[in-house]
Amino acid sequence: MPVPLYGTEYKTDPYPLYAELREKCPVHAVEFPSGVQAWLVTGYDAAHSALNDKRLGKNHSRGNDRWRARASIMPEPQHSQLQVHLLHQDPPKHTEMRKLTLEWFAPQRIEALRPRFRELADELVDALPPEGPADLVAGFAAHFPFRVLAEVIGLPSVLAKGFRREWGKVVQPVGPTDPGRPQYEALLRGLQGYIADVTADKRANSGEDLLSTLVRANDDGVLSKEELDSMVFQLLVAGQEPVTNQISTALMTLLRRPEKLAELRDDPELLPSAVEELLRFDSAFELTTWRFFAEDSELHGTRIPAGDSVIVSLCAANRDPRRFENADELDFTRSPNPHLAFGHGIHFCPGAALARAELRIALDTLLRRLPGLRFAGDPDAIAWVPAVLARGVNSLPVTYDRVS
Repeated sequence: MPVPLYGTEYKTDPYPLYAELREKCPVHAVEFPSGVQAWLVTGYDAAHSALNDKRLGKNHSRGNDRWRARASIMPEPQHSQLQVHLLHQDPPKHTEMRKLTLEWFAPQRIEALRPRFRELADELVDALPPEGPADLVAGFAAHFPFRVLAEVIGLPSVLAKGFRREWGKVVQPVGPTDPGRPQYEALLRGLQGYIADVTADKRANSGEDLLSTLVRANDDGVLSKEELDSMVFQLLVAGQEPVTNQISTALMTLLRRPEKLAELRDDPELLPSAVEELLRFDSAFELTTWRFFAEDSELHGTRIPAGDSVIVSLCAANRDPRRFENADELDFTRSPNPHLAFGHGIHFCPGAALARAELRIALDTLLRRLPGLRFAGDPDAIAWVPAVLARGVNSLPVTYDRVS
């Protein structure tokens, strides 16, 4: 029987289940809340291999009727209009589309923007109550990544102010029979209208930025309208909510371990290695998106039918004791640390350098400027988001002595 990947207990702490699955074998039949069944890859070596397996494609056209009948994919017409982005493309189209984005997320460019990112983080902390309590998701983590993203991709401030955070959650699947499906579809239409406004603005006010680059690629015939809209969709959604989740997940980890929080606060030189360890220890990208074989194939000893979905558990891979010594312990001096939090292979996250910079600046700013940072209330009462592929919390009540 497929292993269920849902429920409060699982979302709160999936690691005991991942450990059990890793010990049995690398590939398992699993079931998601929508009823869709998939094949879950666990263990570091198996995950690394699957992420680099050229037989596994990402385009949804590869999915079979059995997957499509229950998969919580977007309804039409939005699926055809917003889902032909990088995550759902295979070479050579994927290579062509990815090339358009790389220079804008290059490490040297992100490094040059760091002072501006710090200003944005400080502005948000300045707006917090002078003394606790406060919600660090509502007051900081929900806003910082999008403000940074707007700077990086060239989103005009007037349009950035009109972005609704709930649009970023449309990647959390809502099944066709779910009572919340009409509201979900309304959010999709709202986001689609916003994307139309963004592309129209960039067409009228072209500049040297990523959004203008994508619009020009559409004008030059390199991208179709659907591909343009989908890439803007991916930037707006993948550039915000996962980083919001990663900030909240890292803070949950640190606040549960006051001695580690103090160690990091007292020695900021640890930040680069600490961020890598926090990404390994509990990643906001818990599972990858769908992959498919074009024909019946064997994967680590398991026969997978063509068009069945294959999912890689990044979190299970990152806690594999066969790859990481004391894998369930948080060690800021861990080296090397070849975690898979950003994936691997051709679909390695193009925004990894940006996400790393955001996490470093967010943690440095919060730990430095909020002395005495601690939970306000019972941490076990904090609910984890029920998203299928992601980890994070929607609310993080804390208290602190003062804003310094």
